[in-house]
Amino acid sequence: MAQARVRVTGGALKGFQLAEAGGARLRPTSARVREAIFNVLAARIDDAAVLDLFAGTGALGIEALSRGAGRAVFVESHRPAARAIVQSLARAGLAEQGSVVRGALPTALDSLDGPFDLVFSDPPYDSEQALPTLAALAPLLAEGGLVVYEHRSRYNPPERPLGLTLSDRRVYGDTAVAFFVALEGA
Repeated sequence: MAQARVRVTGGALKGFQLAEAGGARLRPTSARVREAIFNVLAARIDDAAVLDLFAGTGALGIEALSRGAGRAVFVESHRPAARAIVQSLARAGLAEQGSVVRGALPTALDSLDGPFDLVFSDPPYDSEQALPTLAALAPLLAEGGLVVYEHRSRYNPPERPLGLTLSDRRVYGDTAVAFFVALEGA
């Protein structure tokens, strides 16, 4: 099955096509869901420090940069996908604003320097690392930071992962997006 071409949906790079990760079995966030997420986040994007976990194509972090985020760190364990993100950043002129960390989550979080204003977490739907990663994010968040957690709509994530609290959840067909805010003093 051929991977659908992924394009940026808004901002300065609207229409920009991301590099494809040959051999990677990815489930990129659909354009419809990305647009919905960024409509919710509009006021939080400007100059934000962004962390894109289980980055895949890098679509969420690159979309954030296109819409005015200041910097983005992408974490991806699959070598071809990580290489494709580097290529997309270079082709888009974003190499100075974006960096890629190749590593498995949640262990890769130990090598990151926060704080981050926005964290996107789009794990494979059956990933055993999804919840441990979510539970380890609070120390990396800036005050008032937000985690955007994409998951299968028939699954309800925990309402209070360690140091976070669920503030909103939206369903888009088979996909749901949970928004978690950092608890004060976490």
